[in-house]
Amino acid sequence: MILNILSIIVALGLLITFHEFGHFFVARRCGVKVLRFSVGFGKPIYRYVGKTGTEYTLAMIPLGGYVRMLDEREGNVPEALRSQAFNTKTVWQRIAIVAAGPIANFILAIIIYALVALLGIQSLAPKVGDVAANTPLAQTQIQAGDELISIADQAVVSWEDVNLVLAGLIGKTGTIIVRYQVDGRDYQQEEAVRLDRWLVGEEPNNLIQAFGVVPWRPDVLPIIAQVVEDGAAASAGFQANDRILSVNEQSISNWQQVVALVQASPNKALDVEVQRGQDVVKLLLLPKSTEQNGKLIGYAGLAVVPPQLDESAVRERHYGPFEAISYGVEQTFKMVSLTVSSVGKMLQGLISVDNLSGPITIAKVASASADSGLQSFLKFMAYLSVSLGVLNLLPIPMLDGGHLVFFGIEAIRRKPVSEKIQAMAYRVGASLLFALMAVAIFNDIARL
Repeated sequence: MILNILSIIVALGLLITFHEFGHFFVARRCGVKVLRFSVGFGKPIYRYVGKTGTEYTLAMIPLGGYVRMLDEREGNVPEALRSQAFNTKTVWQRIAIVAAGPIANFILAIIIYALVALLGIQSLAPKVGDVAANTPLAQTQIQAGDELISIADQAVVSWEDVNLVLAGLIGKTGTIIVRYQVDGRDYQQEEAVRLDRWLVGEEPNNLIQAFGVVPWRPDVLPIIAQVVEDGAAASAGFQANDRILSVNEQSISNWQQVVALVQASPNKALDVEVQRGQDVVKLLLLPKSTEQNGKLIGYAGLAVVPPQLDESAVRERHYGPFEAISYGVEQTFKMVSLTVSSVGKMLQGLISVDNLSGPITIAKVASASADSGLQSFLKFMAYLSVSLGVLNLLPIPMLDGGHLVFFGIEAIRRKPVSEKIQAMAYRVGASLLFALMAVAIFNDIARL
C-alpha cells in the first residue's frame, strides 16, 4: 500500500510540478513577477520564500497546482511593479507563458521515453496464437504462428505497438492492410481487412482480442513453484515441485488446463494426481471461491514455474543517446496524435464517454504499472504527461487552451476580449469541466 501511494504521489507530483515550472520559467524570462508557485491545492504543508519574493508551496491535495503572477486584474499593483504584471506584457509574451505549461509536459514525455530507450526495451513479438471467429482479422488467412509486421501501414514490433495502432482505428470505416510474416517461411504476406465503424459506442476491455488476435503464449508446464500458505492447495497437501498429471481423471499437459478446471469449480472437490519425485500422489483439492465480473470462480493458491521463452519470441532494442532522443520525440508525437484523435472521436460520438477516466483509475493504473516494473511505470508517466498537456490545450475557458483562444482573438483584433465575455466564458468552462470530472469519477466508481 505504501509503495502504491508513493507511486501515485511521485507520478502526479512530478507531472504537475513540471507543468507549472513551464509557466514559471517562461514568465520569469518575460519579466513577470511570480507571487506563488504551488504544487497541490488546499492547506500548505510546506512553504519557502525565495530571494525574488516568490513563495514556493507544497499543499495537501496533490491533484493540481498553479503559478500565481502579479496581475492588475487580481488586485492593486504598485506603479513601481506595474511593468512586471502579467497583463501589461505583449499578447505574444502572454501566449508564450500560457503555452509553456503544456509544452513542458510534452518535453517531459520526450525525456521519459528517451530514458526508457536508454534502459533498453524488451518485448514479446506480436506472434499470433489463434484468430477468433467473427472478428476483423478472421477475414484474412493469418494462422497460429504467424507474426504481425504492420497494421494500417504502421510497423509493429510488440503487442504494445499493436494496441496503440488499434486504438487509433476505433471508429474507422474503410479498408486497411495487415502485413505479417508467415510462420516457417522467409516471406511476408499482405491482406486487406474491411472495417465498418469499428467498435463505435463500445467500451472494449481488450483491443487486441476485439481485432481477432489471440496472442501466442508458450506452453506452461503444470509444475508447481509455490504453494500459498492457508490456501486450498496447502490444505490439500500440495508441495513445491509437484507436477500435476490429471484432474478428475482428465490428463493434464499444460498449466492453462489446470487454471480452467479450478476456476470452473468453486467450492467443488477435484481429484488430482501429481508426480512427486518417483511417486504418484493422489490429492483432494477443494478450490475456494471469489467473485469476478459478477460470477464465482475457483482458486487454489498455487504458483507455477515460469516458462523459458524462446529467443525468437523476444525483441530487444538498444539505443544510443541520440537515438533515444529520436525515439522519445517519435513516441511522444504518436501519443499526442492518438490522444487528440481520441478526443475528436469522442466529440463525434465514435468513442463512448464511458472511456473517460478519473483519479481512481489513474491511481489504479499507476499502482499496477509500479508493480510491473520501472519501465512500465515510466511509460505510464510519459503517457499521463502527454494527456495532461493535450487536456490543458483544449479550447475550454479555465484551461490553458481557453486562455490561448482569447489571446489569439486579441492578437487578430489588436484589442482584448471584454472582461464581461471572458467572465461568462469562464463560468461556462467551469461548468463543463465539473461535468466532465463528474462523468470521469462516475466511470471510475462503475469500474470498481
